[in-house]
Amino acid sequence: MQYGLLVMGAPYSSPAPHSALRFAHALIAQGHSIAGVFFYHDGVHNASSLMAPPQDELNLCEAWAELHQQHTVKLDVCIAAALRRGLMSEGEAQRHGKQAFNVRPPFELTGLGQLLELQRCTDRLITFA
Repeated sequence: MQYGLLVMGAPYSSPAPHSALRFAHALIAQGHSIAGVFFYHDGVHNASSLMAPPQDELNLCEAWAELHQQHTVKLDVCIAAALRRGLMSEGEAQRHGKQAFNVRPPFELTGLGQLLELQRCTDRLITFA
């Protein structure tokens, strides 16, 4: 089966992102595929490259990037929710006249249309909130 994941919880203040990541690995281990992960609401904070958890804790940003690298899972971030929360890519930082950015590839800022497309092209869309 082809799955899509919607992550709406912030890292380290909600169990949602870690649960979604574990679920993704379990699906892949069982032979399923993941078309993509869409980060929405406070879930956009998972894309922040400025996270610096203690060394004995999982760095969720890096863990999502590894999932992308190992299994080519798309990592889409709602642009409106991200900008509202101070997360932006290099291109958006330039566009808005900001000096810094904190969303780096493989995370990609996209619109809600990507979430609808993810729902349309998958057998199941699972929400982690």
